[in-house]
Amino acid sequence: MFEVIGERINTSRKLVQEAVANRNAEYIIEDVRQQQTAGAAFIDVNAGARIGHEEDDMRWLLDTIQPMVDVPLSLDSPDPAILEMAFAMVDKTPVINSISLEKDRFDAMMPFLTGKECKVIALCMDDAGMPESAEDIFKRGKLLINELNKIDIPTPNIYVDPLVQPISTDSNKGTMVLEAVRQIKKEFPDVHITGGLSNISYGLPQRHIINRTFVTLMMDAGMDSAIIDPLDKKIMASIQTADMLLGHDQFCMEYLKGVRAGTIES
Repeated sequence: MFEVIGERINTSRKLVQEAVANRNAEYIIEDVRQQQTAGAAFIDVNAGARIGHEEDDMRWLLDTIQPMVDVPLSLDSPDPAILEMAFAMVDKTPVINSISLEKDRFDAMMPFLTGKECKVIALCMDDAGMPESAEDIFKRGKLLINELNKIDIPTPNIYVDPLVQPISTDSNKGTMVLEAVRQIKKEFPDVHITGGLSNISYGLPQRHIINRTFVTLMMDAGMDSAIIDPLDKKIMASIQTADMLLGHDQFCMEYLKGVRAGTIES
């Protein structure tokens, strides 16, 4: 089944930043509760927006969330020291968000990840910048998988992010990433595909319908995870319905539960 990584606990969001700055635990707890109820498989936690406060903010967020969260966390920071501290605090196997092929980040993250029992989001980014073709994405994804395998991160624990780019600037960006996902899944059937989807609609009107349509195309290509807002009921309904149509929902049970719960409606 498709795994949603709930993206809402991020201090780049104004209300979250205010809640963290004021140590408003009630706001954070309620947001996490709602994300879990909506079907999030992981809760992403990013405290990086308040410069100079990331360590204290991440520690407070984890102290606040851990006692009530029922799903694993996605620990989100560019700083391996923050991730090391956060990793020591969690009691469920986390997702580490993220590693890339950019030399500075790769060289810093590989020692941190070595020996860790975790899942890893691997961005198809290197020092040349964003990928320009499906082959670029595939080659970068393959290299990341192979390098992570060398430090005993098994392929089923790797979540490759192919880096969705705006179709408003290049009409081939959608088909490019779809083809790359198919290639990656063909060679590495046990790897996961994840990422943010909303970049596809950047600069265009009615972005929500674009995002909802695109996620179903990506799921058909092999995407089985996304970093999204699980409180967006329409995209969650699209994901549940596509899961059923792609044969991932035995006897349509999850779809029927959604209909009965009122989360899937016409």
